[in-house]
Amino acid sequence: MKAAIYTFIALIAFAANSLFCRMALAERYIDPYNFTTIRLLSGAACLGIIMSVYTYNLKRNGSFNDAILSDTGSWRSSISLLVYALSFSVAYVELDTGTGALILFSAVQLTMIGWGIYKKEQLSAVQWAAFLIAVTGFAYLMLPSAAVPSLIGAGLMAISGVAWGIYSIRGKVCVSPLRTTGFNFIRSLVALPILLLVSMSYFNALTIQGILLACASGALASGIGYSIWYVAMPLLKSTQAAVVQLCVPVVAAFAGVIFLQEQLTVEFVIASSVILTAVLIFILNKKKE
Repeated sequence: MKAAIYTFIALIAFAANSLFCRMALAERYIDPYNFTTIRLLSGAACLGIIMSVYTYNLKRNGSFNDAILSDTGSWRSSISLLVYALSFSVAYVELDTGTGALILFSAVQLTMIGWGIYKKEQLSAVQWAAFLIAVTGFAYLMLPSAAVPSLIGAGLMAISGVAWGIYSIRGKVCVSPLRTTGFNFIRSLVALPILLLVSMSYFNALTIQGILLACASGALASGIGYSIWYVAMPLLKSTQAAVVQLCVPVVAAFAGVIFLQEQLTVEFVIASSVILTAVLIFILNKKKE
């Protein structure tokens, strides 16, 4: 139950992040470089404040230990975070929503399920069937809006998916999800001078809407959302964590209907039902040893 709750909250955050990115980048309220810069800065600032309060309370209650103190993220994770965030933002403006989602989540699935199989996470026949049905439903949902992608955009989105898969996998060994995520965001700021240099030529095109959406993406959907995801990751197998993320486009699409007045179609309802049912079957079914 604990894993299900944390996973559900994390998926909501991922969907919210997708919505923020769609509103900011698709509407050209901000360029991808400034969006990534503000996203990382706001995420680091938000988590830095929360970490300070969290650490103070642990020390005051006498429950702070060396294991928590030593959990300061890693350069591998922060580089994965940076590569994911920047590649995603740049690729997003090159691809339409359906094409981008297909490439991104295909790369995530291949990375995380491949790692799970490498680590001997065996799947039952029912799980394989459920996974294939979920992927089919996902393709059915996204293909109508997919178009032939640009080579650069497709490559960047694939890199983004692989980087996110790696970042997710590395969350399985963290001791303090909040501190790990916070320090990963802080470490990623070493790239800030380069990002600022690249984004200078776009300063004149910045809008208040774009800045606020980037802050929401960084502080709320990314900073807090990724911390919760790192709470869930040790409770899930890599294969489970990969498959449940197929729900993100479904949740994001529902949010688009509610908040952006996007159209709800029969095809969407059918595909969403297939995906969610298949994911549920996958999670509930376990391979018998």
